[in-house]
Amino acid sequence: MTTTICLIRHGITEANKTNRFAGRSNEPLHQEGRRQIEMIGQILKPEKICRIFSGPLPRTAESAEILHKIIAAPVTIKASFNEILIPHWDGLTKDEIRLRFGAEYPTWLAQPAEFQVKDCETIEEVQARAVKETEQIFTKFEDKKVVIISHLIVLRCLALHYLNLSINNFRAIKIDNGSISRLVRTKKDGNTSTIFWKD
Repeated sequence: MTTTICLIRHGITEANKTNRFAGRSNEPLHQEGRRQIEMIGQILKPEKICRIFSGPLPRTAESAEILHKIIAAPVTIKASFNEILIPHWDGLTKDEIRLRFGAEYPTWLAQPAEFQVKDCETIEEVQARAVKETEQIFTKFEDKKVVIISHLIVLRCLALHYLNLSINNFRAIKIDNGSISRLVRTKKDGNTSTIFWKD
């Protein structure tokens, strides 16, 4: 019995192109990002995907809607796959964050497991909510194929969990806009294994 979750990072946005932290802003997809998701739709069309899960922000929800039009799987919005909450960074370039919040940014870059700022989420908190939702999906959609569309930080958190790596390996995980990675869970002879791999 094999259950597959296709992990898709939303299509590219203007913030991605200009090296800005979009955060929870209402950043839409760039036209190039729409084309990226259309290409993913053609790749996944033969795979009999039965459900698309998406974070609630416009760039993920729009990606989900584009995919839905191609593969016809219903879309379910899940807050658990939302972007990390660091509101005072939203819309800023990486250089602006470094200049304005110099005490925070080096920790974010070098020791992400230690990143703790008032009124913000930690990466561990993002990982916990994303993994909990993903495990529920594995249970509910056993022996099927589904899609999760989310953000780089969320998808990195899932990859680290299923690769059994620490949060401080966060930046070793490379996931491009409009790319597909997969979580594949196999149950055989009473044993369960889950692997992460990139298309």
